[in-house]
Amino acid sequence: MAITGFFSAILVGAIVGALGRLIVPGEQKVSALTTIVVGVVAALLGTALATVFGWFFFTLPFLAELAVQVCIAAVGVITVAGSKNRQPA
Repeated sequence: MAITGFFSAILVGAIVGALGRLIVPGEQKVSALTTIVVGVVAALLGTALATVFGWFFFTLPFLAELAVQVCIAAVGVITVAGSKNRQPA
C-alpha cells in the first residue's frame, strides 16, 4: 500500500467513524483513535459488502456504499462503547 493510500484510509475512516458516532444516541466514552479504527474497519467492510451485493450498479452507488459504511461504524461504536462500560468480574 502506498503512503497516499494509507492516509486516505485514515481520512475516510475518520469521516465514517465520526458519522457513525453521530447517529448513535447518547454519550460514548470512546477515544478519537478508537473511532478512527472503527471507521477504517467499517469502511473496508462496507466496501466489501457493496461489492458482494452489487450495489455499484445503483444510480448513486457512492451514497449506498457510504450508508452501509456508516451503519457498520455505528454498530462498531456501540459495541466498543458497550464493552468499555462493563466492569471486570
